[in-house]
Parts: sequence; C-alpha cells; structure tokens
Amino acid sequence: MAKLVLAGRADCPQYAKAELLADYLQANLPDVRVHKVVQHPGRWEQWLRDVCEMNGWEHKWSPIIWRELLDRGGKGLLLGGLSEFLEYAQHYYGITSIMLTEEVLDIAEENLQAHMESEKEQEEIRSLINPLQIWITSASAATCYQLIPLLASGDVFGMTTEISIHLLDAAPFKERLSERDTQTTENCIRMLSEICQVYAPLIEKNAKSGVRIISTGKTFVNLKAMMIITYGPSIKPENVIAVATSWESAAKAMLARKLNMNAAGVKDVIVWGNITGCTYIDLSHAKLYRCDSAIWGPANFSRPLLNLIYDSKWINPEFISAQSSLGSHVCHCAGMLSAHAVATALRYWFHGSPPGEIVSMGIFSEGQFCIPEGIVFSMPVRFQNGSWEVVTELEINETTREVLGRLSRDLIQEKRIALKEIHEMHPC
Repeated sequence: MAKLVLAGRADCPQYAKAELLADYLQANLPDVRVHKVVQHPGRWEQWLRDVCEMNGWEHKWSPIIWRELLDRGGKGLLLGGLSEFLEYAQHYYGITSIMLTEEVLDIAEENLQAHMESEKEQEEIRSLINPLQIWITSASAATCYQLIPLLASGDVFGMTTEISIHLLDAAPFKERLSERDTQTTENCIRMLSEICQVYAPLIEKNAKSGVRIISTGKTFVNLKAMMIITYGPSIKPENVIAVATSWESAAKAMLARKLNMNAAGVKDVIVWGNITGCTYIDLSHAKLYRCDSAIWGPANFSRPLLNLIYDSKWINPEFISAQSSLGSHVCHCAGMLSAHAVATALRYWFHGSPPGEIVSMGIFSEGQFCIPEGIVFSMPVRFQNGSWEVVTELEINETTREVLGRLSRDLIQEKRIALKEIHEMHPC
C-alpha cells in the first residue's frame, strides 16, 4: 500500500488539478491513500525550502508530490509537480485528468477561501486557549524524559488543565560543563552562577509575577534556588522551592523494608538541610499507618515510628550511616525518582498536600527553627490553597538544633563562595 502526499499553495490551480486526480485514485484504488498539505501563499516558499532541505530534494514550484511506502517506512520518493504526477497516474494506473482550465481555476479559488476560513477558525480556537506555561531547563537530562509523561497524563494539574511545555538547555555552557579538570567546588559554583545569571533575568522578563520555580538535580539544588532569588530580585522567594522528595521517598522505603510494611504508610519523615549535600533524616516526628502490630485501629490511626522499631542499634549507627547510601540510590535512579519528586511537588503546590501530613521542601529561610536567614534550607512544610507554610509548631530537641546548625554552616559557606563569584564578575 502506498500513500501519496500532495502539498501546494492554497491558490494554485495546478495543485487543485492534482488534488482532484489524487481523490479519484483514492476512491477507485484500494491500495492508494492520499494526504494533503495546503499552505497559505505567503508561507509556501519557506515551507517548500524546509521540506526539500530536510529530505534532500530539489523542487521549486507548486505543487510538490511524493510517495511514501506504508509497509516499508523510510524516506519518501519524490514524484515532482503536476506533470510528473499525471505521468505517474497514467503509467501505473492508466488514469489521467481531463479537467478544463476554467474548472481548475474555480476550484483553486475555492481552496484558497476554504483555507483562509480554516485558518481563521483555528486562530479563534487558539485565542480561547490559555494553557499553563511550563518551562523545563536542562531538558536533555534523564529527569525530563521521565517528567513530561507525568505532566501530560493529567495526574499533576488535573485532566481539564491545558499545559504548554517548553524545553530549554544551556548550550553555551555545554563545553565548559563537560570539562573534567575544573570540578572543584568553587568552579562548579562559578559555572552554576553563570547559568543562573542567564535564567533568572529571563524568568523575570518573560514570566508572570506568580511564576513558580522548582529547583532539582544532582548537585547544588539549594544553592540554585537561592541564586535564582538573588539574580531575580522581583521573583517572590516563596515561589521558589527546592525538591527534597527524592530523599524523603528513599528514606521511607528503607524504613518500610525494615518494618515489613508498605512505604505509603510511613509519614512525616523530615529531611533537613542541603538536599544534594549534607542532610539529616529526622524520624522523631515520623508516624506509621496500617502497620501490622499488636495494636490496631481505623485507617487514620497512627503510631510513632520510633516506638515500633525496637532495634535501637539499627536506628542509631546503621540507619544514620545508611543515609549516605541514600545519595547513591537517589543518583542511580535520578531520572525516574527526580521526575516523580517534581511531579509530586507540583501536585501539592496546585492541589495541596495530604491533610495533616508533613512534607520536606527547600525554602528560603526567614529564621524558622533558628536556621539563619537568607539561605535555602530543607525543612517541614504543608501545602494548601496554592501556597505552602512551614510547620513551625514542631518541637525539635537540642541534638537536632545542633545538627541544623552544622548543616546551616555548610550552606552559608556555599553562599559565600557564590557571592564571592558575583563580586569578582561584577566588581564595584
């Protein structure tokens, strides 16, 4: 079976004649299928050049006709214009066209009018569509390949929400990022700073004031969020978050395996600190639901996790040391895990997190839990009504405060290096 592709200017008489002949072939021959491409006269020449360049053809007039073998695939076979198509139909099928010139001209005029009406209708339809604009940077990363199907499925924003996805990558930085001899902390921060200096002003200039930004990746997730806020001063700090869900999910999975239960029943595990650096997995507020134990209750009944793990030796040295292996697990599953983490964060941001549950996100600190202001720090939050709030009513013990102090110093040092790079690049 063959497919004939006919393309031409909407006002072209020769295209009209080829179209009628192709319709006759399709109606009378079971092994012929016809696909038509009609272009506005003002866009025809550029469209024709693009098609010929893509396929390696030479053709300079309307129409252009080619044949595609449906059962074989591969490159299309160029037939040519109207004359070549008439010869093709006569040679292979013994059919030709005997239409008069006046009839062809009338059909060409009707084609142009129909095409213009169709374009006007499509433009009116497009004017009614106001999709949610989504921009993804580092679009060549594995996370992007996993994230796009999640966004398009309707699970994140809802089945009735239209979205428009734009993919970006930092081509000017490709060579520098691939160098292997510049992987010191200072150089990594310098390159990251240069990228954020490009993206933040673009976001300020082109996005709406309510733009929401999610920072994710394998390195410097907190710092990226902080630098977007720094380089984009009109971007609201509360609209920039860093995703910690990957660590949270991995920790819950480890605990669920230890307790021989479903990870969905492990709640309120808190990830503190530098999401892609030094973190602290806090179990002091964690709860277990639907856990197989001596005490049972309704679906909303929970028990403190630490009360059900009797192996304190596992909690203290083993689980804490295992936290370092969580990083390799997160990186190993970076594409799928990060994509689900971003999708989850977006769903919470737009529809709210599960009532009563705590989730961990990197947010711009305003001094909560005695964490220094001006750094992006992962801490417990809840999402509701399109925004988030820090769960400040949580009580933390002195040991946890000391840990948070150490984690804060690491992020402050990263910030100092970044600000030093800014000063060096923009001296007074």
